[in-house]
Amino acid sequence: MGISITKETKRLKTMLLHWSIAHSSFYNMLKVPEHQVAGHLAIDGKLGPLVDDSGRFYKPLQGDGRGNKELAFYESFSSDTRVPDHIRKYFPVCYGSQLLEASNGSGLLHHLVLQDIVSSHRNPSIMDVKIGSRTWYPEASDNYIQKCLEKDRRTTTVSLGFRIAGLQLYEGKESGYWRPGRKEVQSFTVYNVRSILRRFVSSNSSIGNENSDCSFAPSIYGGSAGILEQLLELKAWFEDQTIYHFHSCSLLILFDKESVSKGSASVPEIKLIDFAHVVEGKGVIDHNFLGGLCSLIKFVSEVLSDSKESSIKDCVESEKPGICTDNGNCQ
Repeated sequence: MGISITKETKRLKTMLLHWSIAHSSFYNMLKVPEHQVAGHLAIDGKLGPLVDDSGRFYKPLQGDGRGNKELAFYESFSSDTRVPDHIRKYFPVCYGSQLLEASNGSGLLHHLVLQDIVSSHRNPSIMDVKIGSRTWYPEASDNYIQKCLEKDRRTTTVSLGFRIAGLQLYEGKESGYWRPGRKEVQSFTVYNVRSILRRFVSSNSSIGNENSDCSFAPSIYGGSAGILEQLLELKAWFEDQTIYHFHSCSLLILFDKESVSKGSASVPEIKLIDFAHVVEGKGVIDHNFLGGLCSLIKFVSEVLSDSKESSIKDCVESEKPGICTDNGNCQ
């Protein structure tokens, strides 16, 4: 019996050692997301998400039940047959949850394991847009509602039905990224939002908002696979879906500016994220989200229209007028 216990003890110690090495090796592969533009950052000893090199994003489950609610949403959404297949592509893939060492060193914490949306992009330009003119959820406390209301009124949330929550623009190898700070982003006015949407698809974005040429608008905002068509497809679903109400969710818009500037194909993407405050729709259309989405579509459409008019004008005024195609490009 003594020999058997000794062997079993050694076996368990060996298993524990192997697990510890594997866990340590895995944790050492995790890093702070390089292209996170909003939300809590895992820097300076703070709690935040991590990523690995395999294309996965580890988001710590928030307290007060919010993290569990987001996990429950992903589990419900992934198995809900009422959600059309063509709509699922606008949501990150969820791989469940995993117990990991928290980025702030507080110990083991459950993390939501998601698709790292930006992992397939080399130098992505990203915009995080929070959708809806009301960001609190029905069951929220009075204090939480007041906090949200104050922020919504300070930003363009109330006036436009959406606000830019964060962004980064790739401006080239020398300039790198332009990434305004949180305070600057929260101070954006309607004029600033319109300017940013133009600058986002401009080849000369580093020059300044007033001089943005919007030269990439036809290929990024326009076209059959462009941002506008994707937003319209999402809008069509929200005009009918009564399964969920998406409170305080964000829509990520991203593309590889460098690829576009070199004439390479770069399919822009949109993804919905942040589902801690999603509630059941109970047969009612989510007018709060739908209204904000329609407002964003209007602004994107205006930029696209302006870029086409500008391209046509350039063709007319050039010494050797070319032919302007439907997407606004000159040949």
